[in-house]
Amino acid sequence: MSPAMSHQGCLEKPWRQQCEEPDSCSPTPAVLLPTWSSLQNYTAEPQEKCFPEKTMASGNPRQLDPGNQPAQVAESRLETESVSLAVGEGFPTEIALVFSVESRASHCVNSQLQEAARKKLWALENDDKDVCDLFKELSARLVCIQAQKDRFLLTFKTIEEIWKFSTYLALGYVACCLEHLLFDHGYWLDCSLVEDTEIRITVDEDHLATMYLGLLLQEGHFFSRAVLNVLQPMEGGEESLKLHENELVHVKDIGKESKWEGMSLSTGQRGLVAVAAIEPLPHPFYQWFLKNNPMSCGISKEISGPTSQPIGKGQCTATEDHRGRGWDELSFSKGDSIEVIGFLIPGLKWFVGKSTSSGTIGFVQSKQIAAETCEPLGKCSVFLSEEEKSSLLLLPGNGSEQHYARLLEDLARTDITSVYRLAGFEPTATFPGGPSEAVLQGCKDIQLLKTCGEAAANGLSTPSDSEQSSLESEAPPTALEEFLLREPDDLDDPKFFIDLNAGHMEDSEVFDPLLTFLNQGCYVTPFQSLYDLSFSFLRSTFYGFSDEDKLVLYLETSRNWAKRTHLGWAHTRLCFLLGRLCIKRVKFSQARVYFEEAMSVMDKGFDDLPLLAALQVNLAAIYLKQKMRHKFSSMLGKAVALLACLPGHCFSSENELEVMKYILREAIVVGNAPLEARACFLVVKLFLQLGRYDEVLPFVERLQFLSTCFSSQDSSATCLDTTPILSYLYDKKYLPHITLASTRLFVPSGIKGAPTPIWRAGLVLQNTSKLLGSQLGRSSIPALACLYLRHALAFSHESGAVSTQKTLCAVLSKMYLQHDMLDGALYYSARAVALGRLMSEEEAFESSLSLGWMYVLASQPDKAREIMLRLLHSLRETDSVTQDGAVHNLLAITLKEEGQVKKAAENYLWALNKAKETGNRRNQAIALANFGHLTLSCRATRLAESYFLQSVRLYIELQGGEDSERELVQVLLWLAQAMVSRHRIEDSKLCYELALVFALKSHNVKSQLHITESLCHFYSKVSPNPGACITYHEHWVSLAQQLRDREIEGKVLQTLSRLYQTLDIPKSLRRSLDCTKQSLRIFIDLGETTKAAQAWLQAGRLYYLLQEDELVEMYFQAAIQTALKPGELSLAMDLYEEAGDIFFNGNRNRHQAVEYYRGGAVPLARKLKATRTELQLFNKLAELHIGLQGYEKALEFATLAARLSSSVDV
Repeated sequence: MSPAMSHQGCLEKPWRQQCEEPDSCSPTPAVLLPTWSSLQNYTAEPQEKCFPEKTMASGNPRQLDPGNQPAQVAESRLETESVSLAVGEGFPTEIALVFSVESRASHCVNSQLQEAARKKLWALENDDKDVCDLFKELSARLVCIQAQKDRFLLTFKTIEEIWKFSTYLALGYVACCLEHLLFDHGYWLDCSLVEDTEIRITVDEDHLATMYLGLLLQEGHFFSRAVLNVLQPMEGGEESLKLHENELVHVKDIGKESKWEGMSLSTGQRGLVAVAAIEPLPHPFYQWFLKNNPMSCGISKEISGPTSQPIGKGQCTATEDHRGRGWDELSFSKGDSIEVIGFLIPGLKWFVGKSTSSGTIGFVQSKQIAAETCEPLGKCSVFLSEEEKSSLLLLPGNGSEQHYARLLEDLARTDITSVYRLAGFEPTATFPGGPSEAVLQGCKDIQLLKTCGEAAANGLSTPSDSEQSSLESEAPPTALEEFLLREPDDLDDPKFFIDLNAGHMEDSEVFDPLLTFLNQGCYVTPFQSLYDLSFSFLRSTFYGFSDEDKLVLYLETSRNWAKRTHLGWAHTRLCFLLGRLCIKRVKFSQARVYFEEAMSVMDKGFDDLPLLAALQVNLAAIYLKQKMRHKFSSMLGKAVALLACLPGHCFSSENELEVMKYILREAIVVGNAPLEARACFLVVKLFLQLGRYDEVLPFVERLQFLSTCFSSQDSSATCLDTTPILSYLYDKKYLPHITLASTRLFVPSGIKGAPTPIWRAGLVLQNTSKLLGSQLGRSSIPALACLYLRHALAFSHESGAVSTQKTLCAVLSKMYLQHDMLDGALYYSARAVALGRLMSEEEAFESSLSLGWMYVLASQPDKAREIMLRLLHSLRETDSVTQDGAVHNLLAITLKEEGQVKKAAENYLWALNKAKETGNRRNQAIALANFGHLTLSCRATRLAESYFLQSVRLYIELQGGEDSERELVQVLLWLAQAMVSRHRIEDSKLCYELALVFALKSHNVKSQLHITESLCHFYSKVSPNPGACITYHEHWVSLAQQLRDREIEGKVLQTLSRLYQTLDIPKSLRRSLDCTKQSLRIFIDLGETTKAAQAWLQAGRLYYLLQEDELVEMYFQAAIQTALKPGELSLAMDLYEEAGDIFFNGNRNRHQAVEYYRGGAVPLARKLKATRTELQLFNKLAELHIGLQGYEKALEFATLAARLSSSVDV
């Protein structure tokens, strides 16, 4: 996707470069404001409602000039003195989003797919509900669709809408959503085509940015940055606000055009600000965050703005001598080498360092070392450690991985070994549309699967030697859980019994075990439960207390003993635990006392860094909450170093969130992007641990955006991948379009515990079913999941999970079968057989039977028969009655296809007896129906009817589920056909209509379509009934609309128009005209020139019958021009003649036929040398002139006809 808003200079490169799995959708930059002065262009020259074509980007991004970089915007000087606030008059209200469909291989537009997408848009122009829903989810409002220009017009009403939309645009989601909207299942089943296709989105960046500015101005208050030093008072004696360049200020419109009221975020002072001295913050995220997170402690001086240095690690060199002012500061001499513990973040006053000579650890001031001697953090980890990057891939609760694994297993499940199959009938669910010719042309996967299907037909059911050895060389059959679940933690932490016996409280020996444990001079793993966010020490470390008051008393007593015996580490840790319990009870002042006592006791805190960081950050959080500004500022610098510079920070309190938000606020104020990214990461991490998923989403999106900024500045840097978390969160918020878009961009990492392709496939299946509005089931596997299922199959193959491979092969086989791609179904079914043989005889039997059924459906009965005979042989020494019957039933179907009627009947009888033996009524019903179908094919209609009736009775007694009802529908159709053959019209009508009732009950739209088509034929040919025929054609149209099959809809509307016309009353003619116009729109959308021209002509005919003569000529000319435009001369000739025939055969304006015959049809007939048509036209002209009493003209045309007839064989 080309970057659409080039004011976002930091995002010139695609967000994700996927080597192993190319995306069809790449990210686009989010909105950044143009210069403040540029607003005059919009206020002075009002914009048009629809922007000129030249303002739309053509597909290649406009490169950003260096002067437009965000870092340099603040340094510019404004030439204007004021900005007009006439928002409604000067700012654009609409923006165009243009798309193009391109091939990655050829780097040019894929014209076939572009045309297919355009046709889909034409169809959506008349019914744009789906498009409105899509853009509503993307936080935009659809104004209209302009299919011919491949674009959408959008508008926004709030700042939040434009913020969210620009974020989705930047992250690449808009392109992915359009891919899901525009292409049908034929596209998604062709994985090579999907991977080669790229959708590029283009948006006019100036319009989008200025729309955002307009909404800011409309709101009347927002955050800005000073672009000038304002140190002198304003003229007129008004109280002005003194500002330094780059200082942040909150401004508010007070009705003065050149001056606004402002408040400095650094000093808290208020006053008037000149409009020319400020520029709004460019990112909508900043406006939202600063507005929703005001701080009471102002801005400290512990954090400064950005430098040219990246985040550093490794070792640095001291530039001066320093003697630490306390135990926590490192002493060193000039030239000493200092190892950076964690990170050295530019703009922070302090970092944690270790003397390489003494091994001492302490705080070091950043100004006292040469930052350039540090090693940059790395191109793969711009602001996070590798461990931190990996932690972002670990979803809460394993991201429902096991749920999706079970979902796939359920989809793969089959009842083919226990339930018989109806001859040639496989119930499938409904999927909108069908594969368009434009999409399927040049489809590589189709040919591949055909080849695979041929290989399967030639014996893939028995794996080759190489394949067998490959499969056997894998690990033994592995359950999915074995490589999805993480290893358990086997640590046996110490546990302490709380003994509050009065006698024991004065005995120091009672507390010795606890004090000894807590007095260890360094961090040990069991301390993790003391420091973690969930207070797990209440459950794991201490026991024997009924309420927390008793524990507090015990810990308080322990603290006193530690104090008396001068056990410093135990004293510190007990104060920390008591402070944590006070925070839990919202007793912040008491907690502060404990934390301050712990800090006063601590003298070697760096030996337990997690404890030191937890103490510092928790104490800073309390100071911030209690507005103790001086104390907060004094410890902020070191607290920030511990929180932001040390990777793997362990949160111990929800209050730490306030400190992190403060750091994020300061990073925004001073423009420190690396620190902003670190703060965003920490906020995300804490929110996820707290389970506050609704609040974390903006920060995750911002984190991904910042990562994209860094990677775009350095083309060799890799982008952070938060797509698993984003997909997980979007799914929880029920945003299926965006969930699918985010999942589309995710490439599984292979990190243990991270989301796998299994998770991705399951998430796609679940959200696709939400979009389709249908429940996901074994007979409704969406084609959109094809690519993800195949990647999951490759992953399970690499992991050696044989059962999972078989599960996925079964799911893929069903999916291809449901979409009438039997070659693909055969290929994956054959793979399932080979895998099943490695698992168990039962699995191999089931897979082989499924493969045999696939061969039956693919009209390859010889291969199906071979499999059935082999399976029957394997059942000889077993007592599997049901399985034996299932195989005989399928063998009978196969023999019938081969024309071996007698053997087929014998096997059906065997299957029926087996079903009776087990008492399985459903199988009995199926066997009887198959008997009936066999006898019907032999024209034994009376016997067939008897079998069908017995089958129907059994089905009705069953009162079964959806599958049984679908089978009953098919049996009723067969019964109706048998009754029609015996001329039992009323009974057959009843069967057809009963079949429709059951199809309606089971919500099977495809069955309804098939039955309705049969009923339409029945009432038009077998038992003519115009009223009933019209009713069922109307229902047929509604079903085609549900299926979104425009071709069927247009065809049926044409027929319905003719049916209404035959009634020949004004009301029916008007309805016929409506149907014709609907079909006309469809044929135009589909590019069906001939059908569209015929529809124009039919509309003209109906206007003639309605005596609205002023419109007749217009529609006739439209029909003829439709044919002439592409050069269809033969069609145009026929249309001229048909138009003339309408007047010729009518009772009004018969003379107008002359012009159509003589002026139109005859010249074209001569040009095309259509002599017979020309002769026919002369005869009509002669007859017409006789009727009009123009005998001379009649004689002239009769003579021409006579001359011409001599050269025509009559």
